[in-house]
Amino acid sequence: MKTASVLSSGTNYSTIPEIYVQPEFKRPRMSEVVDCEDLVPVIDMSCTNRNIIVHQIGEACRLYGFFQVINHGVTKKVMDEMLGVSHEFFKLPVEEKMKLYSDDPSKTMRLSTSFNVNTETVHNWRDYLRLHCYPLDKYAPEWPSNPPSFREIVSKYCMEVRQVGYRLEEAISESLGLEKDCIKNVLGEQGQHTAINFYPQCPQPELTYGLPAHTDPNAITILLQDLQVAGLQVLKDGKWLAIKPQPNALVINLGDQLEVLSNGKYKSVWHRAIVNSEQARMSVASFLCPSNTSIISAPKALTEDGSSAIYRDFTYTEYYNKFWSRNLDQEHHLELFKKAGT
Repeated sequence: MKTASVLSSGTNYSTIPEIYVQPEFKRPRMSEVVDCEDLVPVIDMSCTNRNIIVHQIGEACRLYGFFQVINHGVTKKVMDEMLGVSHEFFKLPVEEKMKLYSDDPSKTMRLSTSFNVNTETVHNWRDYLRLHCYPLDKYAPEWPSNPPSFREIVSKYCMEVRQVGYRLEEAISESLGLEKDCIKNVLGEQGQHTAINFYPQCPQPELTYGLPAHTDPNAITILLQDLQVAGLQVLKDGKWLAIKPQPNALVINLGDQLEVLSNGKYKSVWHRAIVNSEQARMSVASFLCPSNTSIISAPKALTEDGSSAIYRDFTYTEYYNKFWSRNLDQEHHLELFKKAGT
């Protein structure tokens, strides 16, 4: 009864159903997108001079809110296997996949479609498998057992990506003039989620989105992109920039929690996913999140110069619940947490 609920059902569309058609003023306007191959910071994390890495990451956070990293510690083999098993999963018979389907965002493992079908008036051209990933021994046993290699491959990828996230958080902390462990200490025992995103071939990509413009509610997002098909676009100075996938690179973008922790010095970046008329696209987004009980507030060292904190204190649970109760492309969720007069 749910087979029509996912796009990866094997149905070939000549036109997209009306429920996926964005109002004209919200459409992607592909002709206005800037190809930014030479603009996106690419940071080599194998550089032996840590000061250079910290400086480059700080500048990327301040000026862009996103960047790409190479020589980051996740091997090419692990990245290739992660994308490979993701493709295998979405090629499974729809009846097999639908055993995992749920519209309930509180579930720790689920297949779903669009973003939040319970609150949307227009759906997005995307299916996704969302997994909680930390601690692995708690969550991995509930992951799909088909393909047979899924749990082993995804577990290895999640462990390696988590270490990348920790290294990035340390460098971001230092770039703000804070102690290396400051941000990690505020975030506490960080949760980790993964969204394996499948954007099927779309007959009318100019009318819809894979995901509309949004910021991420977590601390930091680490994205593995399919090399063959571009789709990620980032807002910079009022223009949408197309992020071309780089071999063996991971795309990093700051989430809302790091904008708060930097007291607005670094911005959570608006980004979106477009779809393609020729090919399907796969991406794997890994999210590092504060512990549910962590109090998110700007460290005192960032307000000692007399500047007040821009945002009120809150827990990640409060923030996350608000995020999932609203449409993805509404006003920036951080606006709900701003202090009066800031």
